[in-house]
Amino acid sequence: MTGPRPAAHPVGTTIEVHDLFYNTPARRKFLRTERTEFGHIEKWVRRLALARMDVAFTLTHNQRTTFKLRAAYDAAEQLQRVGAICGSAFAENTVELSREVEGAALSGWIGLPTFNRSQPDLQYWFVNGRSVSDRTLTHAAKHAYRDVLFHGRFPTYVLHLSIDPATVDANAHPAKHEIRFRDSRRIHGIVSQTLQAALGETRPSASAPPPAPVVSLSTQGRMPLPQPGAVRETLAAYRTMSRGAIAGRPEVEPGELPPLGFAIAQLAGVYILAENADGLIVVDMHAAHERIVYEKLKRGFDRNALVRQPLLVPVSVAVSDKEAGLVEASGELFERIGLIVDRTGPTTLLVREVPTLLAAADAEALLRDVISDLAETGGTSRVEDASHEYLSTMACHNSVRANRQLSIEEMNALLREMEGTERADQCNHGRPTWTAISMAELDRLFLRGR
Repeated sequence: MTGPRPAAHPVGTTIEVHDLFYNTPARRKFLRTERTEFGHIEKWVRRLALARMDVAFTLTHNQRTTFKLRAAYDAAEQLQRVGAICGSAFAENTVELSREVEGAALSGWIGLPTFNRSQPDLQYWFVNGRSVSDRTLTHAAKHAYRDVLFHGRFPTYVLHLSIDPATVDANAHPAKHEIRFRDSRRIHGIVSQTLQAALGETRPSASAPPPAPVVSLSTQGRMPLPQPGAVRETLAAYRTMSRGAIAGRPEVEPGELPPLGFAIAQLAGVYILAENADGLIVVDMHAAHERIVYEKLKRGFDRNALVRQPLLVPVSVAVSDKEAGLVEASGELFERIGLIVDRTGPTTLLVREVPTLLAAADAEALLRDVISDLAETGGTSRVEDASHEYLSTMACHNSVRANRQLSIEEMNALLREMEGTERADQCNHGRPTWTAISMAELDRLFLRGR
């Protein structure tokens, strides 16, 4: 028999679409160019490929293969797929995370703060395996990145959230693009805290505690000279250092250099030059010290109970009946964030007390922002954000300035503090605090070995 014979379909799913709008002119008139419509299809398939790493995908258009992705099972293969879809630059500048808490599991990849975008075009959320667009999740991620990004820049991420299906409404949008959480405040907190914890490890030495600093840095920006006996370097140790000894570095074995190494000079009163096991380290001393001081101020602020200050003249704010009811029902939350607000009429609120740190702030604007957050996400971080903004300004004003001449000991103290400070890779405004140039890169610059 030479005619066609039955054959089994290969493993997987094949979808073929032909003349989809041939007999539907009413819909066909809404189509754009073939290139535009195929772009929508490609975008959808890429999201599917990020949602199901264990499935291989091949996309063919007009007999031309656009992409072919093998199934990815282990971490390396999954990161390779992420790079194929989101770009190799994203894959090379990510932090992988995986955490399960309170019945919710969050995993995926978040871009380093220095790898950001001018628009939110590299942000992927998947809830229980489905690609979604959700304001609660987007706001939680934005909140986590709030003091490590330039203003107006957007973070990058590919994140998967797995929760009990009964706690999420999957039919909140006709096209199934949006969802609604039963407890959006809890989900917002879980996501934001998980991402903040991951970003907190963006520092020169996240895997091991840093060596004790030679001297300590003052939060007032003053660097005291080392105490007698603090520098224990001998002439013999000086002579045996593998790459040239530097005054002020403690006695260590060549293979035990800390991540940022030891200072060798100061350049133009702005940059610290240091040598580590791999090559040259360049540190922006103001940006680095600004982050160190800011994190210290935040820790002090978080440890102390929020102190409130009564307003000499309470501020009356006109709102809608719905907003007044929302504030009245959220009294405990307002007290927790340091705002004492009374409802004095159907559409009138009275702000009586505010956090002491924000005594000079616009109380009405702050209240309206908090109400807006409550209505949109069920929670708010306005007071915390405003407080941190104030602390960030304090940190900037109390950090070492350009053209400040530092001793080798002071420079080394700054390097050691950086290694022990969360988010030390960026200053409070999102600028990088340090960069590294390896010996191999230096050799290429000077054509060594050719």
